[in-house]
Amino acid sequence: MSRFDALVLSLPVRHSTVRMRVWRALKETGCGVLRDGVYVLPAGSAGDAVLAKMESQIVAAGGFAMTVELEIKSAEHLEQVRKLFDRSADYGALVRKVGVAMNSMPRLGPRKAQTTIQRLQRSFDRLTQIDFFPDGAKMQAAEAISALKRSFQEAYPRGEPHPASKRLQQVNRKRYQRRLWATRKDLWVDRLASAWLIKRFIDGDARFVWIDRPRDRPKKAIGFDFDGAEFTHVDNRVTFEVLLASFGLDNDPALGAIGAAVHFLDIGGIPVADAKGLETLMRGAKDKARTDDAVLAEARRILDMFYSAYARRQTR
Repeated sequence: MSRFDALVLSLPVRHSTVRMRVWRALKETGCGVLRDGVYVLPAGSAGDAVLAKMESQIVAAGGFAMTVELEIKSAEHLEQVRKLFDRSADYGALVRKVGVAMNSMPRLGPRKAQTTIQRLQRSFDRLTQIDFFPDGAKMQAAEAISALKRSFQEAYPRGEPHPASKRLQQVNRKRYQRRLWATRKDLWVDRLASAWLIKRFIDGDARFVWIDRPRDRPKKAIGFDFDGAEFTHVDNRVTFEVLLASFGLDNDPALGAIGAAVHFLDIGGIPVADAKGLETLMRGAKDKARTDDAVLAEARRILDMFYSAYARRQTR
């Protein structure tokens, strides 16, 4: 990428409020400072609209501002400009905070620990939004966040399944028709997505029961997403991915895209662009519904739309 958009400005001295507003907006957008009064962004980034908005506000306040296009022709100069967007120090600071949280996990308690993880995840998400030239530092930070989430699950398991180590083999789908399926109560992303997958692609007549503990599973019910269940986490695969592999559905790109988002939301790993949107919709479903049956009904509609969008994208 050799094209950049630049905001050239001279702020009015007396308008401290405008100065602060502009400085914060440019910082949050991830602008690089080419020199005093010249702020740059890669062309086509989401921050372009912010540059135009700041230009209007500065001019309205009596300052000078102009948005221009830059094309860097020299490889040496391009490398210098790209260094303005180096986020490795920011990722390093985030990783150190994750390390502190990891060490204090046992004494935080589940609520504070969960709040800490959510805060660090938001920091990571904000950083990735302004990381226009990502490198290994981003991956290291993502792996640190994933390790922190695993540490939380180990410290406060709350029924979350421990990954099994076994070879996955395809099963005979005929044996899994018109069956009763069981998983843990208080459904969340992996269980919701797995139940949707079962109902839509595996057993159209499936019935579900939500249990408090694995030992509460009805005798003939097929368990999923708990320790000892027939279908649960295996190695680095979440239950949804295990079901895909077990029933020969992992060659469907649309299901694979959903699986990547579910994996990231459940156990972390490589960030997925649509995961945040899926999580927001799922949280809305949980807030709206009063029972697990109602949550699943909402989740099925959400996942149907995601699947349709991904399938259409593949067709195009």
